Amino acid sequence: MIDANHQISAVRRRLGTRMLDAGEARVLVTNPERIPRWFLPVSGDLREGGHYQLEGNAGGTISSCDPPTSFTASWEFGGQVSWIEVSLAAEPAGTRVELVHISHVDDDMWEQFGPGAAGIGWDMGLMGLAEHLTTGATADPAEAESWMASEEGRRFVELSSDRWRQASVDFGTDEEAARAAAERTTAAYTGAEEAGGRG
Repeated sequence: MIDANHQISAVRRRLGTRMLDAGEARVLVTNPERIPRWFLPVSGDLREGGHYQLEGNAGGTISSCDPPTSFTASWEFGGQVSWIEVSLAAEPAGTRVELVHISHVDDDMWEQFGPGAAGIGWDMGLMGLAEHLTTGATADPAEAESWMASEEGRRFVELSSDRWRQASVDFGTDEEAARAAAERTTAAYTGAEEAGGRG
């Protein structure tokens, strides 16, 4: 069983912005302690210029690929297009992956949910990978859904949301605004009507 506290602490989170031709984009950067491969089954033409599809999730076009150290791709999901940059580096304790997710986010949406809206999803995917690497078991969607509804799953979301709240504050977001966005995001992920009463 994965220790949620350890998994949450194994990831460094930071925010930034990047200017693209279409204007300023938000940047979420995630550095887990160790990850040797991606977290979902993928199909498609997995080479530079090819199109990929993650099972039950996003798809896109691979913009660049430098095996085995890095790739960049569009991230197309729910009618929105953003971009990811993934790089791998050897470290004494294993392999470090840096995942950068670059997205144009409407100011109202950002103020309402903050970075946790996407960040919690990435944390959950990395936690699923950590579980696989620890146990060797293949992820079962029904078990994952059941776990998300469990107290442990809700606690994981709360911890992740709080860490993304702190990254937002470190980036310069007002503490109260960051807290309110994190509470709304936690509620959206856990299905709670209001997350404000939780510790």
